[in-house]
Amino acid sequence: MEITYHSNHKITAEEFIDLLKRSTLDQRRPVDDIERIQSMLDHGNVLITAWDGDKLVGISRALTDYAFCCYLSDLAVDETYQHKGIGKELVKLTHIESGENTMLLLLAAPAATTYYPKIGMKKFEHCFYYPRKGQL
Repeated sequence: MEITYHSNHKITAEEFIDLLKRSTLDQRRPVDDIERIQSMLDHGNVLITAWDGDKLVGISRALTDYAFCCYLSDLAVDETYQHKGIGKELVKLTHIESGENTMLLLLAAPAATTYYPKIGMKKFEHCFYYPRKGQL
């Protein structure tokens, strides 16, 4: 298995949905709304993908100003490829692409809260948000 990584390699909404399902993130993303998924892809400005040959096995999708902050909105790795360093590499490449002077931040899925400290991220307790209107 040789994993290759690509920056801003276009993928389809269907490919993204398929990976979300294989990573178990489909419970936390609007996978039944292909137009919304497409909009998520269209409006993010950093997309790092991981490939095993022609199979999409990981993705990092982020929003950044390239100077001060970067919000990592999606980190998904196919469940059969997890625990191989792919997620850590996707986060690292996202930070490099967004500008290493940015603060990379994210909202972790409950099941992933112990993962991020293991790859060197610091926990921040002062986060506030408005909830989404409608589904997810």
